[in-house]
Amino acid sequence: MSEAAQTLDGWYCLHDFRTVDWTTWKMLPIEERQEAINEFLGLVEKWNAVQNDKNGSHALYTVVGQKADFMMMILRPTMEELNEIETEFNKSKLAEFTVPAHSYVSVVELSNYLPAGEDPYQNPQILARLYPELPKAKHVCFYPMDKRRQGEDNWYMLPMEDRRNMMRSHGMIGRQYAGKVKQIITGSVGFDDYEWGVTLFSDDVLQFKKLVYEMRFDEVSARYGEFGAFFVGNLLEEDRVAKFLEV
Repeated sequence: MSEAAQTLDGWYCLHDFRTVDWTTWKMLPIEERQEAINEFLGLVEKWNAVQNDKNGSHALYTVVGQKADFMMMILRPTMEELNEIETEFNKSKLAEFTVPAHSYVSVVELSNYLPAGEDPYQNPQILARLYPELPKAKHVCFYPMDKRRQGEDNWYMLPMEDRRNMMRSHGMIGRQYAGKVKQIITGSVGFDDYEWGVTLFSDDVLQFKKLVYEMRFDEVSARYGEFGAFFVGNLLEEDRVAKFLEV
């Protein structure tokens, strides 16, 4: 049996994608629409307070394409808190006019392919990656992925040293995009349909295409990667929520 990589785990993560029922939303009197918007902004204000206290983080993005209209990405210390936030939104007036389009449940993860040494939980750089404040980048890209488990291309049958070397090479590609793309990897084995979720943030949306394309040529992706649906979107700042929902 091959040795399993130990993971470093941080905040739990929910990607919640919603589609707006625009037809029904238009039928609502303007005063009630404004009440629904104000209630939602009140929820966001509560999330802001949690983020300011460094007990979690969140991001709001509109989604381009027909897969969804907007995404709420939430980070919290416990799975229970994610459930409470999801339920609180579902009970809101705005939620009455949205349809769940997709969701993904995971936990911020770093694979500990690092050499043995200091306690990683005492390293400020590692802690910042496990408990991040989500950036206000102009664009987001989210996709889930697996490592292939078929025939000779079975990632989980490879020796630890081979996996460590390939992941080191794989990581070097990502480092070339430092300052251009911020990447958050969340583990979802046992939580959702795929094994990882990848969330990319950038002020230049073309960097997503360049980074993902370049990584496709790396053996980790070319031989062992399986990918789910991609979602791409634009930052939804709080002062643009009312404009987004204006009809």
